[in-house]
Amino acid sequence: MAEPKTFAGHAIRKLRRANSQTQAEMAAMLDISPSYLNLIERNQRPLTATIILRLADAYEFDPRALNAAAPGGGAEAMRRRLADPLFADLGLDRAAIDDWMMAHPESAEAFARAFDRAGSVAASDGEPEALAAVRHEIERWRNHFGDLDAQAELVADELRETGSEPNAALTDRLRTRHQLAVRILPMEAMPGHLRRHDLHARQLQLSELLDPASRTFAAAFQLGQMEASEEIEALVRGAKFAERASERLYRRHLHSYFAAAVMMPYSRFFRACETSGYDLPLLQRRFGAGFEMVAHRLTTLQRVGARGLPFFMIRIDRAGTASKRFAGASASALADSATRCPLWTIHNAFDAAGRIIPQLVELEDGSRWFTVSRTVRPQGGQIGRLASEFAIGLGLEAGKAGRLVAARGVDMETPTPIGLGCARCLRSECPQRSAPPTGRALTFNERERGFSPFSFAEPGAA
Repeated sequence: MAEPKTFAGHAIRKLRRANSQTQAEMAAMLDISPSYLNLIERNQRPLTATIILRLADAYEFDPRALNAAAPGGGAEAMRRRLADPLFADLGLDRAAIDDWMMAHPESAEAFARAFDRAGSVAASDGEPEALAAVRHEIERWRNHFGDLDAQAELVADELRETGSEPNAALTDRLRTRHQLAVRILPMEAMPGHLRRHDLHARQLQLSELLDPASRTFAAAFQLGQMEASEEIEALVRGAKFAERASERLYRRHLHSYFAAAVMMPYSRFFRACETSGYDLPLLQRRFGAGFEMVAHRLTTLQRVGARGLPFFMIRIDRAGTASKRFAGASASALADSATRCPLWTIHNAFDAAGRIIPQLVELEDGSRWFTVSRTVRPQGGQIGRLASEFAIGLGLEAGKAGRLVAARGVDMETPTPIGLGCARCLRSECPQRSAPPTGRALTFNERERGFSPFSFAEPGAA
């Protein structure tokens, strides 16, 4: 399959202006004509591999920044903002949005920042700014960090050569290379904690409440702090967060990413996904991982030449509040939206604990998504104490779901029509509606009663 063309005019223009160069000066450095550079900056020509290499050589430029510099996080992210009911009567189509971003990237970026600050999708559910900033940075990378994957894969190969099972191999590596012992302690010795790095005792202390998969993950997390800190700190510095809290949250995400990549090394995990039809229970057993670990890992498979299916993942509680959202390469509004439709069976998962529930859904824009939902219980629960429970939603475009084991036997021709929460949904005949859409005037007819308790004016109505 051919790789997508790289259009990065906005990034090239920013780089040129940051170096106080004219188009003629930059064109001379890249050995191309000024007119050709002008076309690149206007996104009328893609960047070739040769030009990308010349950019990296001439400006010490990281080519990965090309995909991360699109205004507003890219075209799909901008379309999701403009899908807000507030703009429904403007008739903005995909072509108009693309033309705007190409011709005026700075104004598009300014709009995105103002929209996000004023109460965007990312913040409308009360998500703190620090969390929203981290999620935006993860989305810029499509939750794929190639350098971390490559290093984790090397570590995993070395661990495999020992002939020991993963947890024992990790424990031995921590002991022999870092003089750090791993101890499993009774819960009474670690009240309120599941993992603790005791610097004085040179111990990684783990609670007995952790299951085997979580113990392996904790050991790999600790190893990442010791062996991948240089790569992780470079990513944190490159994010240029305004808040210290964002830096720490992002760093924790990257350490977790590394740990998952050690447990599920890219090449082996990718092959297992492709050959098994992305069989989630099988992947759990083969790699000794939890359901949530596997679901999250599926959103990261974007290595050039070995791309997995573009999954998104979301985790919610019973109140519908999202605590994790990873769009990955899916660009799905289901992952980005702060609110969800009650007709999406991710909410039903709480009544079928541990069972995978498949569903085909259709959004208002006509896009269809195949999703699977299942509950998970984080480690640390004890009898007689409050236990947390979440529902994981995992999905991808319906057209790509034919290879999934989970899609077998599912009617792929009759989707459930859903929205992105009542405030953002314009489906007028939905009997589940609990509030009118934002920006729509309510209408009343005392002689009639429809399926929905709210009637509202259509876009453009007086």
